[in-house]
Amino acid sequence: MDAGLVNAASSAGPSDVAPLMMLKKAMDIQAQTTLSLLQSIPQAPATNNPPNLGQNVDVKA
Repeated sequence: MDAGLVNAASSAGPSDVAPLMMLKKAMDIQAQTTLSLLQSIPQAPATNNPPNLGQNVDVKA
């Protein structure tokens, strides 16, 4: 649990704890959704270029 959330919950009354717990749950769901979206991104395909390609950049116009 986040340290700020623990401090807020410890100083909060009983009526203030429920919104804090709902916020924590929403943050957990958002983190899980973000992780699943990041894991669903396909890996970049491996290129079969010869070793001499892509090594130098021509800066002359």
